[in-house]
Amino acid sequence: MTRFIKGLAGATALVTVLAGFATAQEPNKGGTLTMAIQQTPRHLNPAVQSGTATGQPGTQLFASLLRYDDGWTPQPYLAESWKVSDDGLSVTVNLVKGATFHDGMPITSEDVAFSIDTVKANHPFKSMFAPVEGVETPDASTAIIKLSKPHPALLLAMSSQLLSIIPKHVYGDGQDPKKHPQNSENVVGSGPFKLVEFKRDQHVILERYDGYFMKGLPHLDKIVMRIIRDGSARTIALENGELMVSGFEQNPRDLNRMKKNANLDISNAGYAAIGPVNWLAFNTKDGKTADVKVRQAIAYAIDRNFILKALMRGTIGPAKTGIHPGSPFYNDGVEAYDLDLDKANKILDDAGYKKDGNGTRFSLTVDYGWPTMKPFAEYVKPALKKVGIDVTVRSSADFPTWAKRISTHDFEMTMDNVFNWGDPVIGVHRTYNSKNIKKGVIWSNTQQYSNARVDELMELAGSTNDIEKRKEHYAELQEILAKELPLYPLFPSPYHTVSNKKVMNAPNSIWGTSSPLDKVWIK
Repeated sequence: MTRFIKGLAGATALVTVLAGFATAQEPNKGGTLTMAIQQTPRHLNPAVQSGTATGQPGTQLFASLLRYDDGWTPQPYLAESWKVSDDGLSVTVNLVKGATFHDGMPITSEDVAFSIDTVKANHPFKSMFAPVEGVETPDASTAIIKLSKPHPALLLAMSSQLLSIIPKHVYGDGQDPKKHPQNSENVVGSGPFKLVEFKRDQHVILERYDGYFMKGLPHLDKIVMRIIRDGSARTIALENGELMVSGFEQNPRDLNRMKKNANLDISNAGYAAIGPVNWLAFNTKDGKTADVKVRQAIAYAIDRNFILKALMRGTIGPAKTGIHPGSPFYNDGVEAYDLDLDKANKILDDAGYKKDGNGTRFSLTVDYGWPTMKPFAEYVKPALKKVGIDVTVRSSADFPTWAKRISTHDFEMTMDNVFNWGDPVIGVHRTYNSKNIKKGVIWSNTQQYSNARVDELMELAGSTNDIEKRKEHYAELQEILAKELPLYPLFPSPYHTVSNKKVMNAPNSIWGTSSPLDKVWIK
């Protein structure tokens, strides 16, 4: 993680070492990779759209300035080198020479400046480039990003699907970039593959871009991304060889089944930057859950180990905080709230919530927004009954219905799954920042949680490039959150990449299959 702010030297050394190992087996050229994506993308331009549905094809169509390996180390991509100023208020990026968009036009610093401006204005993750005051372009190969304060998340925000470099000569035509027709058709990208066809609910077909700026890449001729929502259908297709790769697989039953197949590799490497954490969130302003004692008692009454063993079938470990366990900032030393019914009952007794003649203290409702969250919401009902809390499980007709309920604070408890998106500045702060209590906006601070010290710690950790200070600030942050419990973290999603053993160099970086597949080849 310290290398978030290091220059090219360390990255170059690592690339050299890896290159030495790569020569052991010469990659085959050509071939078609068939892979699954689980949803139909709204469109294919990650510069103005978040989510992995857009990110997986989008990172093939559009290059970013940097790419990250599995050790959180930034690697050269469109930027052949970069330098953070001593005061942390500027980052100078030097572009590779000769890189072109898919229409043959050169990729210049003007495109970098335009892309950052477009992402800043249109992408839902506002914190990624909030401190960017402007981008200077002294020549076609140099972009100088000017900052209002040190921004330690910047380099990571310049990678993968977070900063797609898009052509100014296409998207600078005055049309709304979110609705631009070339987000889905006639896409002019900057990445290793170009678009052949995007057919909604069926597939995204890509072919290699012969003018790609990385010498000798990509290895593949074509990628066919089939849109398959049903997990059982993906499993069967992977087992019979109809599919060669599928990322973001997380169903425990399917994963354990596929692990028995000798033709498949099942890997949980990668996805740490996606950082999905599942939790039970509380309304901290209204009703019984506004009482921290109630929240603590609920946490002690829930058996996380049962969830991991019985519901998740051993495919993942616990998450004790809202920062993903794969993050360098994760604090494993916070209170875990291991199952303790005696403690839970005592907390509620001492807080004045006495049981009635039926053994009930009070009633609560738990929501869930999509089918995969249903088992966890349903588990909460018998778990809390043991301490006298009568729980009603409330489903929603669809995701928008759930999102409206939660974002308008019309809930008491809800099961949720939220992504870290690499650096806490990008995906964690939004959940706890008191300034981010925004009615009607899902995945903001929907818990309505407010703590001045937490706000201060996030500001401190998000304004310094000193990795050790950041770790200290986030350690304290997680300790406070573990005591006050605006949400009770349960486990990270067990994202896995399933690939046929003929597939070489299946992605294992911190971005998983939301990474360029230019180095993948078929044996």
